[in-house]
Amino acid sequence: MEIDKIRGIIEAILFCAGRVVKIKELELAVEINEKDIIELINDMNKEYKDESRGIEIIRVDNGFQMCTKKEYYEYINPVIDKRNKPKLSQAALEALSIIAYNPKITRAEIEAIRGVSSDAVIYKLLEYNLIEEAGKIDVLGKPMSYKTTDEFLKMFGYSSLEDLPELPRYKIDENQQIVIDDLLENNKSEKN
Repeated sequence: MEIDKIRGIIEAILFCAGRVVKIKELELAVEINEKDIIELINDMNKEYKDESRGIEIIRVDNGFQMCTKKEYYEYINPVIDKRNKPKLSQAALEALSIIAYNPKITRAEIEAIRGVSSDAVIYKLLEYNLIEEAGKIDVLGKPMSYKTTDEFLKMFGYSSLEDLPELPRYKIDENQQIVIDDLLENNKSEKN
């Protein structure tokens, strides 16, 4: 098959799908390998940028999605999107970050980290499709675990969880408490 036809097929699939299309799905459709698909999509994105087009193809985990460029949001939103945007509370952002950095974490573990009940927050994050059930953990009671979704990656602009900023490392004492003196000293040395 000709390269131009393959590019056209990939573009048509991404346009029509309106969702993240896994690389494996594209491989089956156009019958070329992952490396060549990624190379073609990168070339397509360069053309979209060079021609000042309003679309781009973004990478989300192990797939791609066609979307509008961020700089056109203010023009598109009033015309297209009349829905209320999810408003995430501080508690929801805390729980979401805990889940993002700890895939397959249980509700009890989230609550232990936050120090408060997280039932309502978890239900809200499930409703917004920012997290999903990741299966039951093989411990007493078989609690459900949670992980972030592709919707989370898209909302926060990440390609994968590996793109999350690295968390600072803290020293823990024998009581499993963060050593504050070390934190204060580190802050002083960073400011100087």
